[in-house]
Amino acid sequence: MRGTALAAAIGAAAVLGIQGWAGGAEPGPDGNAPAKAYSAGVKETGPFEGEVHKLALKPKGSGEAVLSQQGTEPFGLLGVSWTDPKAEVKGTIEARARDAKTGKWSHWIALDPVKAGMDGVRPGAHGSTEPVWVGASDGAEVRISGGGVLPAGLELNLVDPGGAISPAKKNGSQKNGSQKNGSLNAGPAAFAAPAADPAPTDPPTTPPSVPGPVSTAPQPNVVSRVAWGADETMNNEGPIYLPGGKVKAVFVHHTADTQPYDCSQSAAIVRGIHVYHVKTNGWRDLGYNFLVDKCGTIFEGRQGGVDQPVLGAHTFGWNNETAGIAVLGDYSAGGASAAAQDAISRIAAYKLGQYGGAMNGTTTLTAGATQTNFFGTAFEAGKPYTFKSLSGHRDGFNTECPGNQLYGQLGALRTAGPAAQLNVDATSRTATSRVRVPRT
Repeated sequence: MRGTALAAAIGAAAVLGIQGWAGGAEPGPDGNAPAKAYSAGVKETGPFEGEVHKLALKPKGSGEAVLSQQGTEPFGLLGVSWTDPKAEVKGTIEARARDAKTGKWSHWIALDPVKAGMDGVRPGAHGSTEPVWVGASDGAEVRISGGGVLPAGLELNLVDPGGAISPAKKNGSQKNGSQKNGSLNAGPAAFAAPAADPAPTDPPTTPPSVPGPVSTAPQPNVVSRVAWGADETMNNEGPIYLPGGKVKAVFVHHTADTQPYDCSQSAAIVRGIHVYHVKTNGWRDLGYNFLVDKCGTIFEGRQGGVDQPVLGAHTFGWNNETAGIAVLGDYSAGGASAAAQDAISRIAAYKLGQYGGAMNGTTTLTAGATQTNFFGTAFEAGKPYTFKSLSGHRDGFNTECPGNQLYGQLGALRTAGPAAQLNVDATSRTATSRVRVPRT
């Protein structure tokens, strides 16, 4: 990685006014360029107070439970929860929603359970599935089958992220954020639930009083929590930071089974995930450090500072030394757009470059849990293991996240990212990034 001492303030975090369920930058005229940079000084709006409406599921025979098809309060994101975070649902959990505009019902969406202890051991935590964005909806139905003994307190959680609800525009060339048939305008990414390292208590951390380290890559524009309308009254504990104070690797995620969305809805999706993680899961805050939409807009995730080594909850067993980026959309069948890939490269290179890391390098991480990953590699808690500095969720945990197609794109991002192609004008000392993302 080319290293040049640049002010971390290059491309400082953007400030954007967001109204209702609107937010995010649109791609360039050709639909493939990175999202436009936001202009500082635009009046911020929000916060938006999100709500969670809970509906109890009814037992139906052995190992089965249902919520009959019914009308509901308006919502945009859903998931199922239960009382004991350590309890498991071994059967199939599926849900579907009714489009508030058309009245049509969606297909059945499989909801995957979240690993217990994702955000450490916390009082008031619940067991839950991953949340799924379904867009503006006013009806829901749930079914659980083949689960043996089901945990107590099964409920459907319907999240209204606050603001006006507007359904996504239809676009036949896109599905869930992935690029199809060569299209580079990928849609929303399916949500893969964040995971935190198991720990009896949170590590004591003093908030930094100085800016984070200067990076070898410029800091990209990032939509602040204030700008996307975060309700900070939900986060009264304050942030905590990596025990070692250093981001050694970045894990990439997707948000599986997310339904089609417009980039104007991206801020609402981020708010919905935030509300679900805090009010349904019982977590400290939104689990991811950063979120990226299909138009290449980067959103600040867990609070604590874009330039700081914030401890997130995204990759079980590996959170203490890493950062997590979630791409909105499902990338199992189609890859991420060029704009989304560019955004991943920019924010990952910036975070790694703060601590001397290289996009195409490797690092050593200490396992925080005994487990196996998607490929069957076994990890033992307390022992060191080698990882690529830019890794996929499946490299550290047994999950399909971030989807086969996005996972396959990571190799090119390691070599085509801004850390490897950073240009500095010797006269103005202005850093520019010439990123060449392969068109897949």
